[in-house]
Amino acid sequence: MNEHAPSGPGHGRAVAPLLRMTARRRDEEHRAATPLELFFDLCFVAAVAQAGAQLVHAVAEGHPDTGVPGYAMVFFAIWWAWMNFSWFASAYDVDDVPYRVVTLVQMAGVLILAAGVARAFNDNDFAVVWFGYLVMRLAMVAQWLRAAASTGGAERRTALRYAIGIAVCQIGWAGLLVLPERGRPWVFLAMAVLELAVPVWAERDRPTTWHPHHIAERYGLFTIIVLGETILASTVAVRSALDESDELGALLPLVAGGLLIVFAAWWVYFAVPIHEHLSSNREAFLWGYGHYFVFGSAAAIGAGMEVAVEHTVGKAHISAFAASAAVTLPTAFYLLMVWLLHSRHHKRGPAQQMVLPLAALLVLACTFAGRWAVLLAGVVMALTVAAGVALASRPVHRAG
Repeated sequence: MNEHAPSGPGHGRAVAPLLRMTARRRDEEHRAATPLELFFDLCFVAAVAQAGAQLVHAVAEGHPDTGVPGYAMVFFAIWWAWMNFSWFASAYDVDDVPYRVVTLVQMAGVLILAAGVARAFNDNDFAVVWFGYLVMRLAMVAQWLRAAASTGGAERRTALRYAIGIAVCQIGWAGLLVLPERGRPWVFLAMAVLELAVPVWAERDRPTTWHPHHIAERYGLFTIIVLGETILASTVAVRSALDESDELGALLPLVAGGLLIVFAAWWVYFAVPIHEHLSSNREAFLWGYGHYFVFGSAAAIGAGMEVAVEHTVGKAHISAFAASAAVTLPTAFYLLMVWLLHSRHHKRGPAQQMVLPLAALLVLACTFAGRWAVLLAGVVMALTVAAGVALASRPVHRAG
């Protein structure tokens, strides 16, 4: 692993001590999430909730062809904004007054973005989302420029590349505002690729000193936030259904199955310590970028639960199969992505390796079970956890 110590006073330009932002050590002990980072994450609850609500509306009305791509685009904006801050903070969190103020500005940008999610979904109007992103990105550029001013050499070049790359990408996103509607998906794809390329380019000569244990904890905390939003969305949907109808008997299988799915999703994710795998930028980037699908599918489970509840009480204009698929598809995808990115690095032997992929197939098969689909999927998830625990507890037989 390529580790770097923070730059000392003699490595950069003269900067007042109050304004200096030196990198934290990658091997720093007891590196944990700060209260400011936890506060920052909470602002994303609103954005995730808005994206999920719009996905529910689109799928329940029978328009997954537009709802799913719209959700993918908006969720990318949410996830990428969180990514930008989290990795920067892992390397440069000095927790002084300027750092806190700029971070609070970024949080305001997140809330602006959340306010524009409905317009982006329903009217293909990205003006508010773009402006919220502008607020966040200007603050992020300011953080990187401060880091550049406090350092020198290759570390300074890395910080400047980040500042330049983020600024250029923000200009590119303006294409969503000025180009015809039919061209906007292509703008999104092109800009998403450019955004993902910025960290690779910026850290080509000198990686930032992100902390493996801290990054793993940050991702785990955001997973909890997304799963918590799934529980909240499901609870609100069930409460609304009970207020408008007397379908308690029909809703009980959904409630039981939904709880089993979310509880098992949490268990599966946190079954293994992943920070030991994050030994270099190559592993960390693949793992970090792949979490777009982990977070997105976890949030989509909650949206699917809302769709299933609306179908049960007769409010969704879709078939029973489609309502079941709204839950089982994201659940199966979540299992596959957690296995591919996360769990397989700690599995021993083919039996352990096959648990999550096989569970994903069984969850998909539950789609055909009609009104019992969600409950059966929950049972499969619970059995998946039990199988994983049993296999992990088996003694390892060593030769000789």
